[in-house]
Amino acid sequence: MSNSPTHTHDHNSLKGRKLLLTIVLNIVITVSQVIGGLISGSLSLLSDALHNFSDVTSLVISYVADRYSKKEASFDKTFGYKRAEIIAAFVNAATLLVVAVYLIYEAIKRFINPQEIESSLVIWLAVLGIVANGFSVLLLRKDSKENMNMRSAYIHLFTDMSASVAVLIGGLLMKYFGWFWVDSALTVLIAVYLLVMGIDLLKNSFNVLMLFTPKDIKLERISKKITTISEVKSIHHIHVWQLNEQETHLEAHMEFSKDLTLSEFDAILEKVEKILFDDFGINHVNIQPEFQKDDPKEIIVQD
Repeated sequence: MSNSPTHTHDHNSLKGRKLLLTIVLNIVITVSQVIGGLISGSLSLLSDALHNFSDVTSLVISYVADRYSKKEASFDKTFGYKRAEIIAAFVNAATLLVVAVYLIYEAIKRFINPQEIESSLVIWLAVLGIVANGFSVLLLRKDSKENMNMRSAYIHLFTDMSASVAVLIGGLLMKYFGWFWVDSALTVLIAVYLLVMGIDLLKNSFNVLMLFTPKDIKLERISKKITTISEVKSIHHIHVWQLNEQETHLEAHMEFSKDLTLSEFDAILEKVEKILFDDFGINHVNIQPEFQKDDPKEIIVQD
């Protein structure tokens, strides 16, 4: 059963409010870490503050994209801004990779030249980061499973929380054992995780932006399934792409075995749309009907 417009609007508004709250929380964390890093002399705190600042930027991008994605279509923007969130996911994924590489670079530098710092302040600010980012992660967890833009924001925040855990562990080990190298080792592990997640998100958002066929949809299967309808001779010149994560489009030429009336075509089209939605999740279909037309009949036709 599909969501009512009111329910969808309420859900989208709640999603936007969640993002706004996480932005405020991350600004508080960033300012606190900058001040704490300068007072304590902690390079790890200042590096984490930079990471948090990149998260604030990414969250703002996600928030703006979320707002724009709700704008209605117009004559000069027939799809509206439905792709805004995909662009945001792509940009955020790219920043994830940049931040990960920078964290590895800083970690190696600190590993080679460990510095003694005021660990007590580091510990308390790490706790603040864990609490605030942990709350933000819980806020966005549900939406991250359904939306690429929210997933990019979620990964940023989850990595931030993990980085704060690393800073806390490092602070405790520095305070009680003087093991200054631990912070660097944990930072590298977090950065590697960030690289893995960032590459996957970058690849997925890139595929959508490039209009690639979703990897779980096989065009040969579509052709085989549609041609089980007796009146359909072939389906060819197929294009399948995602507009965003909610809309998958198909356009194709369909050759019929006889010269149909418009009402007969409409009846067959209903069957085609049901098959495409039930079996492949395709919810926007545009078919060009043909009868004895001399054109290429391959599934993929190079224009």
